[in-house]
Amino acid sequence: MAGNEWINGYLEAILDSGAGGSIEDKPTTADLRDSGHFNPTKYFVEEVVTGVDETDLHRTWIKVVATRNTRERSSRLENMCWRIWHLTRKKKQLEWEDLQRSAKRRMEREQGRKDATEDLSEDLSEGEKGDGVGELTHSCETPKKRFQRNSSNLEVWSDDKKEKKLYIVLISLHGLVRGENMELGRDSDTGGQVKYVVELARALAKMPGVYRVDLFTRQVLCTDVDWSYGEPTEMLSSGAEDGDGNEMGESSGAYIVRIPFGPRDKYLRKELLWPYIQEFVDGALVHILNMSKVLGEQIGEGKPIWPYVIHGHYADAGDSAALLSGALNVPMVLTGHSLGRNKLEQLLKQGRQSKEDINSTYKIMRRIEGEELALDAAELVITSTKQEIEEQWGLYDGFDVKLEKVLRARSRRGVNCHGRYMPRMVVIPPGMDFSNVVIQEDTPEVDGELTSLIGGTEGSSPKAIPTIWSEVMRFLTNPHKPMILALSRPDPKKNITTLLKAFGECRPLRELANLTLIMGNRDDIDEMTGGNANVLTTVLKMIDKYDLYGLVAYPKHHKQADVPEIYRLAAKTKGVFINPALVEPFGLTLIEAAAHGLPMVATKNGGPVDINRALNNGLLVDPHDQYAIADALLKLVSEKNLWHDCRRNGWKNIHLFSWPEHCRTYLTRVAACRMRHPQWQTDTPFEECPAEQSSLNDSLKDVQDMSLRLSIDGFSSSVDYLAASGERDIQDQVKNVMSRMKKPESISSNDNEPVKPETGLSKYPLLRKRRRLIVIALDYYDNKGEPEGKMVKILQDIMKAIRMDSLFARVSGIAISTAMSLPETQAFLKSAKLQTAEFDALICSSGSELYYPGAYAEGDGKLYPDPDYATHIDYRWGCEGLKNTIWKLMNSPDQNGGPSKTGSSSPIEKDDKLNNTHCITYLIKDPSRVMKVQDLRQKLRMRGLRCHPMYCRASTRMQIIPLLASRAQALRYLFVRWRLNVGNMFVILGETGDTDYQEMISGAHKTIVMKNVVKKGSEELMRSEIRDDMVPKDSPLVAFINGEATPDEMASALKQVSKTSAGM
Repeated sequence: MAGNEWINGYLEAILDSGAGGSIEDKPTTADLRDSGHFNPTKYFVEEVVTGVDETDLHRTWIKVVATRNTRERSSRLENMCWRIWHLTRKKKQLEWEDLQRSAKRRMEREQGRKDATEDLSEDLSEGEKGDGVGELTHSCETPKKRFQRNSSNLEVWSDDKKEKKLYIVLISLHGLVRGENMELGRDSDTGGQVKYVVELARALAKMPGVYRVDLFTRQVLCTDVDWSYGEPTEMLSSGAEDGDGNEMGESSGAYIVRIPFGPRDKYLRKELLWPYIQEFVDGALVHILNMSKVLGEQIGEGKPIWPYVIHGHYADAGDSAALLSGALNVPMVLTGHSLGRNKLEQLLKQGRQSKEDINSTYKIMRRIEGEELALDAAELVITSTKQEIEEQWGLYDGFDVKLEKVLRARSRRGVNCHGRYMPRMVVIPPGMDFSNVVIQEDTPEVDGELTSLIGGTEGSSPKAIPTIWSEVMRFLTNPHKPMILALSRPDPKKNITTLLKAFGECRPLRELANLTLIMGNRDDIDEMTGGNANVLTTVLKMIDKYDLYGLVAYPKHHKQADVPEIYRLAAKTKGVFINPALVEPFGLTLIEAAAHGLPMVATKNGGPVDINRALNNGLLVDPHDQYAIADALLKLVSEKNLWHDCRRNGWKNIHLFSWPEHCRTYLTRVAACRMRHPQWQTDTPFEECPAEQSSLNDSLKDVQDMSLRLSIDGFSSSVDYLAASGERDIQDQVKNVMSRMKKPESISSNDNEPVKPETGLSKYPLLRKRRRLIVIALDYYDNKGEPEGKMVKILQDIMKAIRMDSLFARVSGIAISTAMSLPETQAFLKSAKLQTAEFDALICSSGSELYYPGAYAEGDGKLYPDPDYATHIDYRWGCEGLKNTIWKLMNSPDQNGGPSKTGSSSPIEKDDKLNNTHCITYLIKDPSRVMKVQDLRQKLRMRGLRCHPMYCRASTRMQIIPLLASRAQALRYLFVRWRLNVGNMFVILGETGDTDYQEMISGAHKTIVMKNVVKKGSEELMRSEIRDDMVPKDSPLVAFINGEATPDEMASALKQVSKTSAGM
């Protein structure tokens, strides 16, 4: 087949074209045999090729037929036949599998919706039935009102919000992000999204009431990219002025903040960033906490200024924003830009890659999982079009248009939704900068304007005109005729050939207008990719076929700066802009054209519908109907009054797509969200904290030169395991450190006091004075879910290792993180002959409860959970609805919510004695009959229930905890609440564990993995084991020790891993 490589190119064109019909529609074999001679190979190839309207295929077919060597020709025909037959069969198989997937998904969704509505106590009202997502408003409304569709109870963001001083965080992780000289197109990750988020940050910073906007991205210190991408911060714009013309403050404005995560010396494509997401989250927390203190001192009267909203862009940033939002308890907004499920569907339909190959290349399943997690946490999802909501987000488990409509109506009327929630989707088109657009006087007497500009009138001299005008007009016999302008890359989906066919076959249109095709830049068509080359070749042949020389312009090159001039030229000739794409997700060029005074003809599929509804400046057509395209173009270029009306409407309404309008709508929608921010019932005054503790917040005092290191400045860098170097005497090192410490009397005396017993009460936990935290999170259980006997000795050895260095022990706290309840944890510690008061924190029930021995206790010493943490994780917690739904799901035969078999026993059993306010626990009787954890989460999402399900204790328990709760998030809460930096935490794990085990490995904390300890975790109830898209390989933050290690070896491992830092 080496000599037949050319076959693949046009076979792909056969499949991409969608024509060709099915084999069953062709003449039967019997009919052809009756005609006399029958060659099955020749018949099959001829029928397929002639059944496709693709000029290039006919050219290839002619080459085959013209081959002189009979054997070679026969061989080529044979190969073509079998290749086409194989691909056709594969395509039909894929279509069948797609139908099956769609049918199964539709059934699951309908069952989920049925279960959800059955649990809602009140019948649907008329309001719930009619309140549809994206429902069109009455035709008598103005375009602006139709476009915004703001509810009457929304207060539009206006200039009277100037007294607000908001801090907004945007996140866009992949690609190369900088404010000036953006390298758009440098690679697939540095494109339109980069430009969008930078312009959004600048525009938001100029809005009344917004004090500071931070755009988080990745810091890259790599010789392959410019040095500017390694700068910790970059100012995009200074802050706005107040009403008196005074500047807002020294930290106001828009900034790019580059957080180090992943390998610092490598620029990674977005598919390789997934294992480092949690590391980014921890680094971002450092910056936000420091900035909240800085802003609090400037504008908050000493109180921290928390982010007003955290906005994630794309799946990776959405996943990150969900974790940050959960750690800080602030609202989250999501913009998908490009969605994983939609891309997966398209790639599967092409039939060139299996699902496994697609996932290996694009990490598509991790991307989809990130988008689902973002939907769980998002208050608001911003889309560009209605089509994106219905046809793209509608593919996700976490969003159902119909159920969202029901829940929104009930919420608006104050009716209980039983813990169910669907994120709110709103259409806010991207903003545009129209500062360079010059709107000309719209008068009907401009017929001779172009003539005067190019010197076509008698006695006039030619004026200097843009170079691109000359480049276009050299193709045209009469450049004064109205210009039909199409601007897109030569992609088959852009449907340029249908436009050319419509123009070529409509004589009145040819007589009235010229056609200009701006199809990217090209040097040699033969060197272009197959799809683009085929389109360009077809265009040239169609121009020749219809003899359109002098009527069609198709310049080879243009610069980005030439595009406004191209629009201006078309407007000077009273032309029309057309976008005939088969489907157009948004249609930015339509807005650009309208800004330059061009009416439009556009596809009726996708974003142009919303754009035309807003601008009311053109006509929509079926892109498959060449006659409809020709009629719409002819109508606009021939009817002058209609042309002027469309031109005026476009200019009148174009402000709807400006950045100020975008930001005004954006802030209006965000203000309508449920506002949340950290609120402690038991406040911790900053002045009561140790002086060393405040050093965390000093690292970002100078906003222009921020230190984003994850270790605390000053004391922490010197105190890190003083015995580790071995080069200086310990006493000398201690003296050196002590000389740099601030030593208030009260703090020193308190620090020297011994740990109080459980019954001793303290206003605040000792944890807030700690420099480090050692977290023991070994999931070591027997087949009954009880702690293994060896766990006692391991715990005792870890405690000895920590206490071997007195200075280290003095500044270090110890915590246990476990799936056991508080009584079980206390009983286990008692069996190990350890007092509860020896621990600074107990993270119990998989992160649903947090206790501080020595504080938050009753008079008799009984511990009670941190009330602030309980309030923190209560977000979207629907306990009763979850109990009913999980029991029904686990007891259905197909585990899809259907009726259970008569007489069959349940695979789970309620374990009420281990339940608490934020944890539902079940005993697993038969692990083989329960769902995988991801499948369970999928079913719950389809029913509008947002939570964190997991299997634990060697697959003997199932626990359902709130969405914002987990053992990993509990550590971040300790950082936010008590300023105990995650980068100074050490987590001790086994080689496997509960289904949240992977979350505990990743992050900016140090991890010590004990080998050969935990033999069996709960990994059998996950879809897959540890994945490289969840946990980084060969991370310097992870150390390994043997399970039989002595306390000395454990202490050595702690010292070794303490020397590393995140992002190295």
